[in-house]
Amino acid sequence: MKIALLGYGKMGKVIEQIALKRGHEIVLKKSRQDNFDGLENADVAIDFSIPESAVQNISACINANIPVISGTTGWLDQYNEIVDFVQQKNGAFIYGSNFSLGVNIFFQLNENLAKMMANLKEYNVAIEEIHHTQKLDAPSGTAISLAEGIISNSNYNKWTMDTPTEDQIQIEAKRIGTVPGTHIITYQSEVDTIKIEHEAHSREGFALGSVVAAEWLLGKKGIFTMKDVLNLK
Repeated sequence: MKIALLGYGKMGKVIEQIALKRGHEIVLKKSRQDNFDGLENADVAIDFSIPESAVQNISACINANIPVISGTTGWLDQYNEIVDFVQQKNGAFIYGSNFSLGVNIFFQLNENLAKMMANLKEYNVAIEEIHHTQKLDAPSGTAISLAEGIISNSNYNKWTMDTPTEDQIQIEAKRIGTVPGTHIITYQSEVDTIKIEHEAHSREGFALGSVVAAEWLLGKKGIFTMKDVLNLK
């Protein structure tokens, strides 16, 4: 499989290593410049760029009829426009706030737990996320996905980084050292506390998941998520 890497920072370099180990070829390594030379030679593209570049990168792939995986966060105010564009062009697209296989299992655990806790008014839920100091967005896309997973399976209506009201989920974002990513869901009552936690040890988990998703997407048309890739639906 020939892969275009749209974004060749720390994540892009780890994705390259894993892709090569799995027998794939890298035909484009795009940094911040707008040069897409070589994109036409790719079977699939993987975008781990910056919020300001993501929409342009994804659009270029869809225009070139190349399936694209995006793990860039911070651009989701334009997500619906991209979905419309992919459908219009009969393209193939997967967005994931986190491509780690373990995190996507954690997403499912989070939704299942939210269903179990939905009618237990004694408990208040909160989300804590911890990342390295170079992470550009806060809260993390993963934390937002976790909050949305709870909202869709409970009586909460929205998330906030401020002091929450009764129908809000508080997200606390911390930026510490070189932490790859830790997410903690806490349900607390006066008598006890329930927690589930995912702690990433390195970027390799995110990179592996994105390559697995690219392998899965090849030859398909439509808009998918990691639930489709891992058959978690």
